Amino acid sequence: MKRPKTAEAYIDLLKQAVFEVEELQASFEFDAEGMGGVTDFIDELTRQVKAVYQSMQAGTYEFKDQDLPFMATVRRNDGVFLPFRDLLNLINDTHRNGLEVDG
Repeated sequence: MKRPKTAEAYIDLLKQAVFEVEELQASFEFDAEGMGGVTDFIDELTRQVKAVYQSMQAGTYEFKDQDLPFMATVRRNDGVFLPFRDLLNLINDTHRNGLEVDG
């Protein structure tokens, strides 16, 4: 996947990530036994992804060449199935490298 070209597209990725973590959290609440290792970090990941999205909404978000806080959680749980891991990696890559600008 390529980095988004506009701020609106980046915000859409963040909205999608919020939706995905909320869905995973709802699945966990419904079937905790079948969720494997997700139980150890889903609350933390949900808070971290929502915090990034909220900073975008508040206008305080800044692109920086450093990982977003949720990436430490994602990496710590590398062996756990996380269906939207690629989405989180793309968001982090965009955060670190900026929007994809045609040159």
